[in-house]
Amino acid sequence: MEQDSILAQKMQEKGIRPSFQRIVIYKYLAENKNHPTVDAVYSALSPLHPTLSRTTVYNTLHLFAQNKLVQQVNIEDDQARYDVETEPHMHFKCTKCGKIIDICNEKVTDFYRDCNAVLPEHFSMERSEINVWGVCASCS
Repeated sequence: MEQDSILAQKMQEKGIRPSFQRIVIYKYLAENKNHPTVDAVYSALSPLHPTLSRTTVYNTLHLFAQNKLVQQVNIEDDQARYDVETEPHMHFKCTKCGKIIDICNEKVTDFYRDCNAVLPEHFSMERSEINVWGVCASCS
């Protein structure tokens, strides 16, 4: 239950009212850092929470992304995925196994800073997404 109150506090800090369903969805994202889609979250949670609807999952994830509690990842043409990691990082998608991996290191942080620095005067970067496709170490 302690983790639930920490998650609820994070939601409140972003201006989101922490309802039971929102906490359940956010907890799932925090525990499953595999960049799930709306359908993956719904499929995992609906057997445990039969009153949870796909629409609620969609609306909740959209709300989380709008309020920067999570990041919406657009690494595929047809489906948005969701990531609890909101610090600057890039995503690597393995073209063989389909796994999406967060790449977080100093070089990535420097790259994001440099991207912002090259913008023309009075421009400000609000959001940036770096996606890389290739073959992961497990599939090499």
